[in-house]
Amino acid sequence: MSAPEFHSFGCRLNSTETQIIRSQARENSLQDAIVFNTCAVTREAVRQARQAIRKARRKSPQARIIVTGCAAQTDPQNFASMDEVDLVLGNEEKFIPALLSASRNNGSARVQVGDIMRETRMNTPPLQEFSQRARAFVQVQNGCNHRCTFCIIPFGRGNARSSTPEQILAQIRQLVDKGFREVVLTGVDITAYGPDLDPDLNLGALVSQILDQIPGLERLRLSSLDPVETDARLMRLIGEEERLLPHLHLSLQAGDNLVLKRMKRRHSREDAIKFCARVRKIRPDIAFGADLIAGFPTETEAMFANTVRLIEDCGLNFLHVFPFSARPQTPAAKMPRLPGDVIKARAKRLRESGG
Repeated sequence: MSAPEFHSFGCRLNSTETQIIRSQARENSLQDAIVFNTCAVTREAVRQARQAIRKARRKSPQARIIVTGCAAQTDPQNFASMDEVDLVLGNEEKFIPALLSASRNNGSARVQVGDIMRETRMNTPPLQEFSQRARAFVQVQNGCNHRCTFCIIPFGRGNARSSTPEQILAQIRQLVDKGFREVVLTGVDITAYGPDLDPDLNLGALVSQILDQIPGLERLRLSSLDPVETDARLMRLIGEEERLLPHLHLSLQAGDNLVLKRMKRRHSREDAIKFCARVRKIRPDIAFGADLIAGFPTETEAMFANTVRLIEDCGLNFLHVFPFSARPQTPAAKMPRLPGDVIKARAKRLRESGG
């Protein structure tokens, strides 16, 4: 019997959920399994996962290979068709008991992927173990209600749904009691937190409760924010609360208004600039990061130049740059694409311009 292995691809949320799976596997004595928690954001992420699966099979011919995550949710047959793969689990099936049942090879279905769009409640177990003792990640919501034309993530994560404040507060209290000094609130679209709850809330209300009710928490950090969804209460806290760290990562994607419209984003170039200026006025020590896509379909050189200028206009300090990757089921996949070398060159120029 050999200890299980775990491989995570993509975002911080995936990494957090992989740690949950690892913890559950240890508690339930999972053996002889290799778990891949995949990402669907780009074709390259899917390619890397398939490559890693083949390598793992060559190294461990007797292990049970289990594939889960967003790429497994959106295209389960892509992995089920691989001879190396024993089981494919969707994003709602990735936790115990489905994972434990699969490891026992009890004749269950080889593909267990449900309809993620039917999910209306947060089902992710809390995570209490982290590799570092200073910072912990707490998932406050999952899914996204928006349909940006380039993005496959709603099909992998479903619609937005939130954990209750009581659940979140209880988890953070436990983490603080264990010695964690910093907590990062994470999710797919955390600025969409709360309207599905009864009574409904927003992210500012949640952050206020955390800071008011858990004085032992030294630092609170937010993951990626959508500027147009940032509520007034959260803005006030950013300006007034020192424990709320002055680092914001923004989902901007582009700096040209026509590209933003074709992306079906909810903000304009001017909105992004005004947001950053407003936050910098109330919190002068703020540092901004942003997600930007290079080479979106129909993007001209002039449109791309607007995105490059946005880096300076918003005062962005660090960037996550994504070369455009056409994803199945998305409207952008049907739009006229730019040559691959142009996309690659623009991504390089963005990285060189950032930070």
